[in-house]
Amino acid sequence: MTDPVADALIRIKNGYASYRNEVTLPYSKLILAICKVLEVEGYIVKTEESSKAGTSFKQIKVALKYADRKPILSDVKRVSKPGLRVYKNKKSLPYVLNGLGIALISTPRGVMSDKQARKNGLGGEVLAYVW
Repeated sequence: MTDPVADALIRIKNGYASYRNEVTLPYSKLILAICKVLEVEGYIVKTEESSKAGTSFKQIKVALKYADRKPILSDVKRVSKPGLRVYKNKKSLPYVLNGLGIALISTPRGVMSDKQARKNGLGGEVLAYVW
């Protein structure tokens, strides 16, 4: 797998498309940080780490959120890819759907939404758009 972030985001999107209550993702610190941002922004209910019994293999369990039987998260677009990284400074951070969605930004202080990065005056790598 060349792009684990895209894989994790698409697993979450596909979980919503098939109306699942929970999705399991492979563990990495970056994917966990992305899930925590999605949890704070209200796109998922809960994120927790788990491991299989008897092994040191870790996973991330994500509880999905629905409103009136409709998924909260409607689409995801990966922006910065392994072949082409996209960086923005604090003045040129993107707005997703005029503020209705969020952009996931990897900053020197960790992964955060575009709104939080603007508030902290930080720029960084634009990982994905979520709406």
